[in-house]
Amino acid sequence: MIIDVEKFSAVEEPLWRELEGLLVRVEEDPGFKLTLDQARRLHYLYERTSADLGKLVTFSSEPELRRYLESLVARAYSEIHETRSRERRFKPFTWFMHTLPQTFRRHIKAFWLSVAITIVGTLFGTFAMTFDAEAKQAILPEMFASHLGDPTERVREEETAKEDRYAGKKASFSAFLMRNNITVSIKAMALGMTYGVGTIILLFYNGIILGLVGTDYIMAGQTKFLLGWLLPHGVIEIPAILIAGQAGLVLANALIGWGRRERLTVRLREVSRDLTTIIIGVALMLVWAGFIEAFMSQYHAPVLPYSVKIAFGCVELVVLVLFLSRAGFQKSVATK
Repeated sequence: MIIDVEKFSAVEEPLWRELEGLLVRVEEDPGFKLTLDQARRLHYLYERTSADLGKLVTFSSEPELRRYLESLVARAYSEIHETRSRERRFKPFTWFMHTLPQTFRRHIKAFWLSVAITIVGTLFGTFAMTFDAEAKQAILPEMFASHLGDPTERVREEETAKEDRYAGKKASFSAFLMRNNITVSIKAMALGMTYGVGTIILLFYNGIILGLVGTDYIMAGQTKFLLGWLLPHGVIEIPAILIAGQAGLVLANALIGWGRRERLTVRLREVSRDLTTIIIGVALMLVWAGFIEAFMSQYHAPVLPYSVKIAFGCVELVVLVLFLSRAGFQKSVATK
């Protein structure tokens, strides 16, 4: 059989590189687990590369290419036919810097859907507050009692307070916030069991609260106070709730199984590890947000200038965006 090696390599090399990239992920990341589609793709690429190697065996003029393919096939064979259970020692740093952001990005469409639902709720809350000043009394839950009055009056009280009302209670207040927000996040994920209906309602309602409170303060001319109070903890807390909603939508998608032939148990098993990763990441975010809210967000000018709080919140947001969008990318495979 005569083969134009140059043309043959140009056609097949993208598949070899894809196989190599997949093997690098499996070999270098202890927490990485192939999905069913990825496992099938790995097996296909292995068979294709094995066939390519068979076609090149008789070409003594291409020893380097043959050795490269032999190594690739051997590695793929080892991964596919390995029967011993691997020791996967948990590495917190690797999990945090690689597994968590990779898992988030793997389900990015569900995250954007979570964002869209919340935005719709926020717009509803904004319109409700704009056209009906009594809307906040009817909609806001009891825990938001401090926001039911006049925003200007509340700002005046906060800025002229002579005593620290959280003195000696910061730790307990912080723990209360963490517990409450983590509970809401777990509900957002668990309500995915309602085929996503419960998750959608919770996200929409959270958006309404955000729209009501934000519009109320802006209409009262207290935008600076709102940003100084909300940004330090909100830029972490709000995305955490959105990511919890993302987990609920991922669960709902696994339950519904649009266009998939696998059984329900298989679909749930595929997403179970990712859901655990996401909700633990959310819990960590909310621990940080609760700490910041108790020890920073509740202190206003002149005790803590609004510019400092706003700048701090902006820095947090930039770091969070960079972490979720960039952390955990595998090193590019060197070109031969």
